Parts: sequence; structure tokens; C-alpha cells
Amino acid sequence: MNPWDLLICLSSRKNGGTGCFQTEDLRNLELFQKVNLLPEIQHFLCRKEGLCQITKAFSDLQLPLVTPDCSGQPGLSSASAARNVSQGSPTTEQARASHLQHSWKQSTSTKLNQVSTSSDHKDILKAQDLSVIIKAYVLVTSLTPLRAFIHSTTTVWHPPKKKHFTIKLQRFFEIFFRNSSPQQAFNNMKEAINKLLLVTEVFSKSSTSGPNSFNQCSQCFQMLTFDIGFGMSIHPVVLKVHENFDFQNENELTIQDQISKELLFEDTFKFLLSNESSTSSFIEALQKIYGSSVSQDGTSNREDEQCFSLEEINSMITFIKELKSLGQFELLFPSSAPKIQMLLRDLYRMVDPVRRLSSVLTVHWLLSSLLQQFQFMNKEAHTNLLEWGYKVSWKVYLAMADSMEESDWQPSQENMSPKQNVPSDFRKNHEALHYSSKTEERQCSYDKDTLSHIRQILTSPQLDLTPQFNPKIREYYAEVPFDMVTVKIGAEPSNCQCHVHLDDKKGPSIANYPLGLGLNKVIILLTDDSQPSPEVVSSYKITIYREDRPSLPLFDDYMICGFVQDCGSKIRPEESCGLQPLSHEYLSAISQTVFKTCEAGDTKGQWIVPCLSCSDNRTCDWREITWQPHGCQYSVLAKPELQRCMEGRRILFIGDSTNRGMMYYLIERVNKTLQEWQKTHDVKCYHNINEGKTFISYSYYPQFWMNANQRPTFEKALEQLLQRSRPLENTDQTVLIVGGVQWLNSNHLQIIQKVLNRENLSNILVIVKSIGMGFHLPVDGIHSLSQAEVQNLWNENLIILDTAKNLGYEVVDTFVITMGRYKEFLQGKCGCHFHEVVKSNPSEERPHITMTLSRHYTLGKYFGSQSKPSQLQDYATNSQSPYHVRGPINQVYSEILLSRLCASKREFVST
Repeated sequence: MNPWDLLICLSSRKNGGTGCFQTEDLRNLELFQKVNLLPEIQHFLCRKEGLCQITKAFSDLQLPLVTPDCSGQPGLSSASAARNVSQGSPTTEQARASHLQHSWKQSTSTKLNQVSTSSDHKDILKAQDLSVIIKAYVLVTSLTPLRAFIHSTTTVWHPPKKKHFTIKLQRFFEIFFRNSSPQQAFNNMKEAINKLLLVTEVFSKSSTSGPNSFNQCSQCFQMLTFDIGFGMSIHPVVLKVHENFDFQNENELTIQDQISKELLFEDTFKFLLSNESSTSSFIEALQKIYGSSVSQDGTSNREDEQCFSLEEINSMITFIKELKSLGQFELLFPSSAPKIQMLLRDLYRMVDPVRRLSSVLTVHWLLSSLLQQFQFMNKEAHTNLLEWGYKVSWKVYLAMADSMEESDWQPSQENMSPKQNVPSDFRKNHEALHYSSKTEERQCSYDKDTLSHIRQILTSPQLDLTPQFNPKIREYYAEVPFDMVTVKIGAEPSNCQCHVHLDDKKGPSIANYPLGLGLNKVIILLTDDSQPSPEVVSSYKITIYREDRPSLPLFDDYMICGFVQDCGSKIRPEESCGLQPLSHEYLSAISQTVFKTCEAGDTKGQWIVPCLSCSDNRTCDWREITWQPHGCQYSVLAKPELQRCMEGRRILFIGDSTNRGMMYYLIERVNKTLQEWQKTHDVKCYHNINEGKTFISYSYYPQFWMNANQRPTFEKALEQLLQRSRPLENTDQTVLIVGGVQWLNSNHLQIIQKVLNRENLSNILVIVKSIGMGFHLPVDGIHSLSQAEVQNLWNENLIILDTAKNLGYEVVDTFVITMGRYKEFLQGKCGCHFHEVVKSNPSEERPHITMTLSRHYTLGKYFGSQSKPSQLQDYATNSQSPYHVRGPINQVYSEILLSRLCASKREFVST
């Protein structure tokens, strides 16, 4: 061939993996030519005999890989590795080497095992049921000294199935390990790969039994694929190392697979053939390490010494060029992690106790120093970029926070805790709290300049506040994972005359907050108590975003799992909890194309969701979850049918905010828009429903913020609602919908019957919403239920349902629907809201919010298609609607309410 720069040789599976470039051809390469062949790596990591050699030689390391069967394979012990390096040395040196090696094993074997091995990791090595396997694509541009990079994309699949999908590597760890430690799991994987690569580097320098062409090609590189398995812990195990970028069977590649493959190679070529200039950055970094004595050619200005060899200079310049050309790659090694640095040093001490390879360690040190200086040089520009991004993103966060309404759950007088005097040794009495500020604790000040400042924000669990705490910064943002449902927050004033109060001028200085999904606000008020009437002098705001349940995308090869209750809060201890695989009989039953309509709103059912494994909820696509009644389905009414059902009817709601959420859902479904919304705590009437053909009224009950002896009774509240809603027909054209979280009991149902009989309305349609999950979190200012009390809700709910049906009322069982998803509550102290009304302001540059409904509650229609949702998506609200009711759980039981509301109408039409 004519002069060329880069040769990529990919082995074909069809010809048995025979390479098109052989090791002996390395001798003929020009200095600038690059080939994807590092024979040391191929021999020691990608071949069985090489793996056997390194696992025997470094048996004390307990390498994080599935060890092949090495019986009958030749191998080197650690001692023989040391002897290979020490050949020709005096006997005293060999004795000293043996002694040092023994000492090294005694002192460092434990530390080495901590790099990526633990008791959990050992269990994984023995386990056969890995939860997930990923392919990590690694590019090694030099083995000695090691320089390695990892691509940002990975392929994921669940054994033993072959179906797979491509995802960003960082995103995979965020989803799959969100309930534990995503970053630590990611770091563990990188440490495992680095450990194997470093062992290969060290062994290739000391071994005499491997390939004979080591270091023949300074520009050669190796594309590798690490098949890595994860079980239930954050520690990985390397299953196999492929000597090229490995993909699924070529015959099974989808279009998306082919695109991902091409992009991976394109990123690799851009990286390898980058035209980035690196000399100036190299000289600048070098001068920062050694001072101004370094000249432009890399030599010292002092006449008595030369700083670096030509080989060292080439390595450093190439490394700087790679750092400036990363693109979609991330630096894997050199690594600044102390454990990896320790491993590198100790490995060379092990195989080279007489320091014959010290020059290699010197280059390693140079590259590490160069990396630190390069990062430092870019820090200022990077900081400016982060500050700009922070200002932009913070405006978005504040805009989103402004769209939230205050929680409508106000603590009752009898449940409010008295104001506590927090002692000065705040930290001692609240050891669970963590300081967000790094400054040391100091006494409060009487300086007037500190009147408007707090000096500490305290949280438990510790929140990572953005920006870092500064008394002069008033607004902060933090993100927490799905499983974090509460946080304790407190603060301390800087000035001795001031006090801190949370959310209210008379609020506590420390409180436990529930964290609903999405955005949560905490306001810290600072009051000057030196005045007769304390005044608020400043306020701080913390916006906390709680993430949704971790979810993996759905693809064809899945299984269906079901659950009724979560193992974190077992309502029925005698019954199973968590995800359970569904039987073939059950799947067959719910996959019917024709279903009968459910005849009651309390038909038993369960949540079903597609997963890769029912034993690991991280492998599920929670976006596709649906409520599945047993043996029937709740029909979802099209808008024209729903409007006909509502025509001429007067619908009365009485209950708390959960009842009100169902009302607003109904209004949005009928009108296709929600023009008006407020957190009313009184009686409210709506005449503009269904083009004026439907009347809706609402009464908030119970009015818990009033003293018990001043609150209107349920009977009085119901009578007032009836009077405000007249004229009323004594037919099912008049509908009364009653219910809430946990205030309703069978006595209220008896009162309903008595009042309706007295008002000559005994023939109207009454629908009872049963109790719901809530008040299960230890939150300040409200009564929280014990686990025994939460479990007793099951029996209370049954009594309400049975009583209602005995009185001839329709029911909607919201408890069985909410109890298994109790962590998915939205804003509010009670932890009972599964809906929220959000603003959709068309004047701002935000995506318009449209109302979308879940698909049919039948398995075949729900999971059977990867296309857009069925005709239910046609019920989108007007994009100009100022408000939208959001919340999938509320949507489920609200649709059941609509089905019961229109059941008799459908029967009449069908006859």
C-alpha cells in the first residue's frame, strides 16, 4: 500500500476469527502508523492460556473476573514472575527480592483486595443469576505506560435472554443503581477494568512466556469489549474480554444497533486521527510542574541535565493530545483514584523488587502529574461554563418551582407540636443531621451585618446542595433518589438575636419533610427576636427534586410481573409482597381480546408491569405499569360518550383534597380543558361544565384547621352542599360522590342515608370513594400512623365498602390501588396526594401540557404494541388549557369513578 496512517483490522466470525494483521508485521511499521493490535493484551486478556497465566501469577489479588478452567494450563507463580526479572542478579539480591515479595504479600494483599473485591463481590463470583450484563467499550492507546479510555455508550441485556438495547453508560448506572450508589457502581466497574489492564501491563513487562514483540509498535492501540455482569450489589464481575468492539450477532442487529455501531467506530476514528494541537498545552503543563527551567523543546535550560528522554516527551505530548480529543470517550487510565495508584505501585514492587523497571513508574508519574496540571489549567474555563449552565438551569428550576402551589394540608390545632426551644448545642442533640457547609462550627455573632444570615443548613440524609452553601446565597437546589421519601431539615442563625423558623413565622427550627415525586419546596425564615414583635428579616428557599422510580426501556423480550403490596410496607403480612411472576393461566386470561365490563368499582386486581426479571424491580419499565382487575376491564369512555353521560346531570362532591382531585380530573375529561382551579376549602359551584349542560359542586370536608367544637358536622356540611346545589332530581341524574383519605367511616354512610331520605333524595346515585394510603410517614405537624395502624386500614376499608354496597351505593376502592404504590405520592405533608394540578402557561416558552390517558387495562392491548398509545391518546386537552391534572394513580381510580358514574347510562343505551 501507499503510505497510510491508520489500519483497522476486524476479525470476522465467519472465518473463525483469523486476523488480517499478524504480530510479526509490527516490525515493518513506520513510526507514525497505527494499528489496532496490542499482542500483550490479546494474549493475556482475550485468550484462555493468557488468563490462566495472570490469574495464577496474581492469585492473591482475587481478580474480578470469571476464571477459566486452568487445569493443565502452564502458569507462572508470583515468585517465578519476580525471578524472571531478577535473573542474572547476585544471590543476595534474589534473597532480598524473595523477602520483599513475602513482606509485600503480607502487608498489601488485603489492601489490594479492597480495590474491587469484597464479601459481596465474592458472592457474585459464585452466583449464576446475574441481573444484567453490559458491554463496556474500551480503547487502549498504550499498554506501557497504560493509557485507556472508555466510550460513553453501552449495550445492555438480561441473561439468559438475548434481547438487548443501547444506552448511555452513565444513564445506565443512574437507572439501575439509583436505589444504592450509581457513581460508586460506575467507579467499581472502572476500577475492575483498570485492575485487569494494569496486571496485564505489569505481567507483560516481567513475563518471558508471552508474545515476543512487546513494545515493537509505539503507536499501536487495542479496541476491547468487556462483558461485565452485575448481580444485586454494586460490585461487577468481568465475564469475558473481546479483542475488538464486540456486538450482537450480525444477523440479529437492528437498525438502531447498526447506527450505534457506526457511531462507535466514528467516535473512535475521530479520537485516533484528531488534529488537536498539544505542544503548547504540554509545555505549559510541564512548566507548571518543573517551573520556568523547561524550554520549548522539553529540555532543561540548565546545562548540566536533560529533563526527559525523547520517548517520555512523545508519551506526554500524545497523552495531552488525547485529553483534548476525548469526544465521546472518558479517561479510564491514568487514574487519580488513590486505590488504583496504590495498586500500580505495589504491582511493580511485587514483580520488580530490585527496581529494574523504575523507568516505567517514572513515566506513569509524569503522566499523572501532567493530567493534574491539564485539569487545573482547564478548571477556570470549566468553572465559567458550569456557572453559565447553572444560571440557565437555575432559572428553569425556579420557574418550575413557581408553578407549584402550596400544600393544602394544614396541621390541625390539636395535632400541632408546641414551639420548641432548640438548645445551643444543636449539633449534639441532632446527631443525625449533617452540615451542608464545610466551615467549622462557631458561636453566634452580635454583629448587625449578620442579622439576615443563617450560618448552617442541616439535613439528614445529607443533601448535596447546589450551589454550595454560602450565607449570602438564598436559593438552593438538590436532587434525591426515588426511595428517599423524607428528609429532616434545620438551620442555625448567624446572629444571636435571630431565630430560624421553617415555612411559617412561628414554625419549628427543625422538621421532618415528606418528599413527593417531583419538586418540593422548603422555606427557611429568619426572624429578629430582639423586637417586641419578631419580624422576618430574610428567607432562604431549598427546592428538592425527588426522582421517579428507576425504569429501563421496554423491549420485546420481557416477562410480566404483578404486585398488590410493596415489601417496604406490608399491609397484609400473610400475603406475598413485591413483584411476582404471573402464571401462564393468568396471562392467558387477561390476554383475551374480548373482556366483560367490571360490574363494581372494588373488583380485586393488581398492578402489572413488564420486566426483564421479577426478582429485580430495577429491570422494569415502570412507565408501562397498569392496573389489571381480575376477569374484567373498566371501559374508558370516549369524550362524546362521556359528555352524553354527563348531560343534564348535577354532580356533587364532598370530601378532602383527594376527592377534589378526582373532581378536577372529571372536569378536564369532560371539557377537554381545565380553565379554573383553586384549592378551595369551602363550597364551590361550577356551571360551565360540558358546555353548560352539567353542573358540579364541591364541599371541602372535614375542616380540620378549626377547633373540634367549632367544626361543622358532616351532616351539616352535607345539608349545606345540597342546598347550594338545588334544584335536584330524585333520580340518578343527581350524583353524590363522597370520600377522602382516612376520615370516612361507616357512620358517615348512615348519615348520608338519613339526610337523603329527609331531603327526599333517596333515589339519587351515591358513589363512595373508599380510604387511601397516606399519613404513613413520620412528618412533623400531623398525626402519623404506626405500621400496625396502617395495616388496620385494610379492615376499615372493607367495612366501608361492605356498608356502602349494603346501602345500595356504588363504590371505588382506592385503598387497594394506592397501598402498593405508597411511595409515589406527590406534594403535601400527608403523603396521600396522588394527583397535582399544574400550570400550563402558553405565554411562556414551555412545552404545552396535554392530557394523556393510560391505555386499556388489558395486557394484550397494553403491552402488545411498541407504537403510540391507542385511541385514548386522542383525548388530549386543548394545548391552551391553563391547568392540567397530573398523576397516573389518580388517573386510574378516576377512570374507575367515571365508569361507575356512567354504568347505568351505558346499560340503557345498549338495551
